[in-house]
Amino acid sequence: MAKINIDGTEYDTENFSEAALDQVRNITFVNELILNKNNELQVAQTAHIGYSRSLKRELEKLDNTDVSEN
Repeated sequence: MAKINIDGTEYDTENFSEAALDQVRNITFVNELILNKNNELQVAQTAHIGYSRSLKRELEKLDNTDVSEN
């Protein structure tokens, strides 16, 4: 029933052996892992940007304090 495309060729999974279906399930599982890891990476990169900006603001406060003390 389901059709999948592998390297430009369309296959009907109804004709797949159990071993081939296992590999399709494995690929699907790994694709989901990759998607989740990419989402986690995006969250981490966004947090990194936020923390970097926050640190920069804190360092600017220090610079301003040093200037006003002199």
